[in-house]
Amino acid sequence: MDNLDRILLDTLSLDGRTSYAELGRKIGLTRASVKERVEKLREEGIIEFFTITINPEKLGKHVSAFFEIDVEPWCLDEVAHTLGEEAAVENIYLMTGSSTLHMHALLADMDELERFVLERVYALKGIMRVRTHVILKRYKSRKGGLRL
Repeated sequence: MDNLDRILLDTLSLDGRTSYAELGRKIGLTRASVKERVEKLREEGIIEFFTITINPEKLGKHVSAFFEIDVEPWCLDEVAHTLGEEAAVENIYLMTGSSTLHMHALLADMDELERFVLERVYALKGIMRVRTHVILKRYKSRKGGLRL
């Protein structure tokens, strides 16, 4: 990967719909050369997929919460997979430190958050402790791109 690839990745991370022609003009290559480079980045797994960013509030999801979930080791994978199937869950990670799983969920309101925690999270076998953190204000979000 060279500097031109980094510029392509940087530009696509800001707007994945940028055309090959526009990318080519930006870095001084033909549309075909840019297409070839992007395809190579996809083949190498550097670009995993192209997607969109949806504003959750426009779809009625006004509560964004992070969860630190301590789980008994014997059921960690089962809990992670079960929670990962929940529609409200955006991301779930195995973490080092005091919590075992770190999860992000989007919910309509505080009532839905309460039902989610009580009926979906605490209902699972092996849950030892849950700490919930509700986002008050978002200052920055990565949105799928790394700044190179």
